[in-house]
Amino acid sequence: METKRFILLDIDYFTKKGEHVVRLFGKLEDGRSIIVLDKNFKPYIYVLPHEIKECIDELKEFNLNKIEKIRKMDNGNLIDFLKVTLEHPRDMLKLEKEINELKSVKSVREYDIPFSRRYLIDKGIFPMSEVEVQGKILKQFSPNETCIIELEKEPRYVKSDLPEFNILSFKIETCNSQGIPKVKEDPIILISFCSNQGFQKVFSTKKSSSDFVETVPTEEELLNKFVETIKTENPDIITGYNSDKFDFPYIKSRADQLGVSLNLGIDGSKLKFIKLPKKSAVIKGRVHVDLYRIVRMHLQLNSHTIGNVYFELFGEDKVDIPMDQIYTCWIDEGENLERLFRYSLEDAIAVSKIGERMLPMSIELSRIVGQTLFDIVRRGTGTQVKWFLIRKSYEFGYICPNEPGKFERNVVGGYVEEPVKGLHENIHYFDFRSLYPSIIIAKNISPETLCYDGDEESCHIAPEFGYMFKKEPKGFIPTVTAQILNDRIRIKSMMKESEDPEEKQILNFRQEALKTLISTIYGLYNHPKYRWYCVEASEAITAWGRDYLQNTMKKAERFGFKVLYADTDGFFVTLKD
Repeated sequence: METKRFILLDIDYFTKKGEHVVRLFGKLEDGRSIIVLDKNFKPYIYVLPHEIKECIDELKEFNLNKIEKIRKMDNGNLIDFLKVTLEHPRDMLKLEKEINELKSVKSVREYDIPFSRRYLIDKGIFPMSEVEVQGKILKQFSPNETCIIELEKEPRYVKSDLPEFNILSFKIETCNSQGIPKVKEDPIILISFCSNQGFQKVFSTKKSSSDFVETVPTEEELLNKFVETIKTENPDIITGYNSDKFDFPYIKSRADQLGVSLNLGIDGSKLKFIKLPKKSAVIKGRVHVDLYRIVRMHLQLNSHTIGNVYFELFGEDKVDIPMDQIYTCWIDEGENLERLFRYSLEDAIAVSKIGERMLPMSIELSRIVGQTLFDIVRRGTGTQVKWFLIRKSYEFGYICPNEPGKFERNVVGGYVEEPVKGLHENIHYFDFRSLYPSIIIAKNISPETLCYDGDEESCHIAPEFGYMFKKEPKGFIPTVTAQILNDRIRIKSMMKESEDPEEKQILNFRQEALKTLISTIYGLYNHPKYRWYCVEASEAITAWGRDYLQNTMKKAERFGFKVLYADTDGFFVTLKD
């Protein structure tokens, strides 16, 4: 039995001879890729019975692996559930429906957690972080190839600093005399690469006087070079810009027409596309990141072209050629063609630099939330918070509620006071730090702490609505929120003490990732797809927020300030005298 440590990049499972096998994809310390196989993990669901013995008898009629009684916290109470282990993940949804129809069953829980996510949660391992495994080596290739190991002991999460990832960025160029290229007619003319390891290259079917350009005779060979480069560079992360929607689909279509095999995965698998929820390009064992998706989420710009985003982030212009001029440059054999080569390389360099700026926070979110980077960059913050809470629920011994799916009503937001018109001076700003998260913690606001027969001794009572939330015990959402808030405060304190610029930057990425999570928790209380949906909690939080803000404004006025403008968690004032 051998021990290996690696950075976990991706996870999936496959079926072989009717048996499902979990695969962990990663990168070893020596730079080689590794695939870890685990045949032992089984899918399961929780069943809440009316009467346990009767329910067990009815469940025995199904093709199940195991049934066991287990105690879990549910809505603030310790309850007996049946943990029902299944033979195969594909049985999950089908059996959930059939089991739910049994007379002895109140409800079925956690049936909608995908198998790969379930594995990450239950094993306590985190993508983009270090994992230690022990097992039998099935294949030990040469130093540049993949190691395959079959797991014999539980994988172990290893707390470590943020590792350095090998990131390869790429961009393709196509051309059409009318401007917009047509995939069935117009070939790929250039493929440019830039990596954070120093590799920069443009592959072209035309010759160039530039050292960074390598000429190949045909488009078919150009695509072969694309495959060869990815295999040789062996990146952990591949970044593109609009690569889900344009670059990879175009490459795939042209490769299919020319008979080129795009076997880009570390297991030799081909490029494929899945819906997540939009069309996304998948390369097994390598994380494909379409930076355009991240940029659209985080940068408010009129235009999100590579040039505009690059200028916004770095204050520099790059070589730019409008789409309708690319064809003219391509048919020219002189200076314009060389300019096109430079433009293509600078596109790849710009994608690489945008990635350097935008990726770290997404990587930290992956390490905190415990879901793959591939998913993190394609999902909104609401989904990220959902999976973070599902993981925390497992850690605390809670059963997750099912999604309600039913919307009750809109919630009144924070207090807003229109700005006083005119030119003002001597302005001050009063700001509540993390107002809504702080209210959740201080008032113990969680679905299971909501009660209807309490008093001021035992409950926090919300202004306006009178909703009551038990002071004890501490609710699930307030507990998790407090953890995030305290972690962020601790990390910001470490940033102040640190004199190492690199350490400060890494800490800043982490606190920004935590800020993203904590800023989203409140809004989800009023979202019907949220497992902890509770409209009373949402209304109570905003009511307390309005109350705190308005009372503080009144106090400020008693001390001689004049309020100029207020919005949700802060207000601007000036001094009368």
